Amino acid sequence: MERSKGGEKGRSKAPSWGSSYDIEVSKKLSFWLRHRPDKAGLILDQNGWANVDEVLRALSESGRACGWEGLLRVVDTNDKQRFVISPDGSLIRARQGHSVHVDLGLKPVTPPQVLYHGTVERFWSSIAADGLKKMNRHHVHLSSEISTASKVGFRRGQPVILEISAAEMYNNGKEFFVTENGVWLTDSVPSEFIRRREDLGGL
Repeated sequence: MERSKGGEKGRSKAPSWGSSYDIEVSKKLSFWLRHRPDKAGLILDQNGWANVDEVLRALSESGRACGWEGLLRVVDTNDKQRFVISPDGSLIRARQGHSVHVDLGLKPVTPPQVLYHGTVERFWSSIAADGLKKMNRHHVHLSSEISTASKVGFRRGQPVILEISAAEMYNNGKEFFVTENGVWLTDSVPSEFIRRREDLGGL
């Protein structure tokens, strides 16, 4: 499939994120590129990249055909910038959130003083006792902004914002990584480095 050279060039101005069709395409991409590429007949390389033509085929076969321009629109306007297309336009991958094994090529970096995590009340007692765990993902996801953490928590109900003592964790030997779209990652967050935001003076 012939495309604008460089992948990032020749894109028409995209509409804002939010059409129900684009959201459904994004959900398909998230499921396939993060968790179950086999469900779409896709093969991810060691760095999580899938062939764009094969992804477009899978979308068409699943009833979510969007074409090259539609795929660019979903990538460009996605509310959390979940996906990235390679410079030559031939490959696509999820930026983070994988449960399948991939190497995103991220290097350890020094975190800010604090980071944030959004959750809901029903998970708080477990987090307070055992900390934040990556569960079936590769990392725990954190944010540098309260507003982003709040949006994450709001997906499951009334958000509870947790403040993470990231610099203190780092000084105690924990590694941190940051993705191209600004999501902070770490292996786990022990409970002693977690405080409910309301406990620190509220929102």
